[in-house]
Amino acid sequence: MFRDLEPIRINELVRKAGVEQEVRGIVIVPSMVYGTSLGLPRESIQLPLIIKKSKEIGAGTYIGKGRNRWSNVHIQDLAQLYLLALEKAPSASYFFAENGEEAFKDLARYVSEALGYEGKTVSWSLEEAVAELGLHVQYTLATNCRVRAVHARNLLGWKPEGESIESWIAYNVK
Repeated sequence: MFRDLEPIRINELVRKAGVEQEVRGIVIVPSMVYGTSLGLPRESIQLPLIIKKSKEIGAGTYIGKGRNRWSNVHIQDLAQLYLLALEKAPSASYFFAENGEEAFKDLARYVSEALGYEGKTVSWSLEEAVAELGLHVQYTLATNCRVRAVHARNLLGWKPEGESIESWIAYNVK
């Protein structure tokens, strides 16, 4: 039923059902997810692309000037937020999930250091990235996506405690 709809439209329909049809619908919108999955082998889009390209060229890679920033959240913190939402959230609630943010140039440096490239980073042009990976790259690696999880913290008492993205990359990217 939802397969052909944009994610934003799906979120609207879930919340509307929560109000109009007495379906307990809750929307959680994670930012860049990192960490080791505890269940299904699933990865976020951004970090695997950065890591793969960095390995190909021997340096941490970012697009353009690398100033674009994305909020991020550790997968264990995200799982905890889902549990809290199931326990406490009223129907039609909408929560962002984040516990900090990083610029892509910094992510590239963390990846470079983890891979033994001594922090060396290289800019990748948007045109080359799109040609290699497709148009989605302009949204997943070359934009800002900055959110705050104020509602999740205040309403649900969510307290993210997962390790930082910098630490996770340092100890898990090889």
